[in-house]
Amino acid sequence: MRKPPARTKKRAANRTLPKQLPVIVEKGNDGFYVVECPVLRGCYTQGRTIDEALRNMREVIDLLLEEEDARAAVEAYHPTEIGLHTLTL
Repeated sequence: MRKPPARTKKRAANRTLPKQLPVIVEKGNDGFYVVECPVLRGCYTQGRTIDEALRNMREVIDLLLEEEDARAAVEAYHPTEIGLHTLTL
């Protein structure tokens, strides 16, 4: 029986982390969707569609969670309320 690749093992270890993280999605002037996860430093990506951008975000998060600092940030994240507001200037 073959062992699963190391990447699969990392993902399985990450399943003990919270299952939901907030992300912010904005559509840029160029038509691309930009996604950012404020819980993880430097965690952003883009895509031509929202679905593509969110798939890319999951990949970025998986890569970041290979780092101990990122795992610690996610483990320490326990929001009691989340909201998004905009201000008109």
